[in-house]
Amino acid sequence: MPTVTDTFDAILFDMDGTLVDSTKGVIGAWHFFKQTYPHLDVEKLLHTAHGVRTVDNLKWHCGVEDPEELEREALRFEQEIVNHSAKDGKDGIVALPGVKNLCNTLFTPEGSRRWALCTSATKLYATQAMKIAGLPHPPNFIAAEDVKNGKPAPDPYLRGAELCGVDPKRCLVVEDAPAGIAAGHAAGAKTLAVITSHTREGMLKENPTYLVKNLGSVTMKLVPNGVQVTMDLVE
Repeated sequence: MPTVTDTFDAILFDMDGTLVDSTKGVIGAWHFFKQTYPHLDVEKLLHTAHGVRTVDNLKWHCGVEDPEELEREALRFEQEIVNHSAKDGKDGIVALPGVKNLCNTLFTPEGSRRWALCTSATKLYATQAMKIAGLPHPPNFIAAEDVKNGKPAPDPYLRGAELCGVDPKRCLVVEDAPAGIAAGHAAGAKTLAVITSHTREGMLKENPTYLVKNLGSVTMKLVPNGVQVTMDLVE
């Protein structure tokens, strides 16, 4: 596998599927929601919903239109992710391979201005998920309610770069979903795709700048001019 190294002003991370694994909880939550929305095609939805804001999925797949109801249902759905992730002996929400190593390098007080979390989840759920997975609270934090347009629009990553005080063109967006890679490109950033929730072929359709198996194939080091990233690429 080829290895490449590049330096960026800041790293902008997605959360679900990139830093943490809540897949079983998400699947359980959608099946639970089918009780309320019987027309919901869960299997079809699961092919497109990942990386998209809960409010958008509820609007598009469940037909919820009222803004206040959307907000209530989004919070209820994300609480069900937490409930179902640890149900029936499941592991709960856990950090993905390689992520804990970032806690020793980038996720430190010295690295706080060099990274942001840019998630399609609500702030309440994202805060819970990071805590359950044993990861630090992000210093720069963009959640679903912080932007008008969610991924694949560039808004989350443009705001993340703004919070870090850097040009988005000098950022690396780390994503596991095609919608997130599209958002990173739309923001003008370089993109690193991890093959944790989608296939290699599915991610390649969005032409990520870099492609790796997971963050276990990546090391990050703080340097005077930013973050030096070394990646063992998937061919």
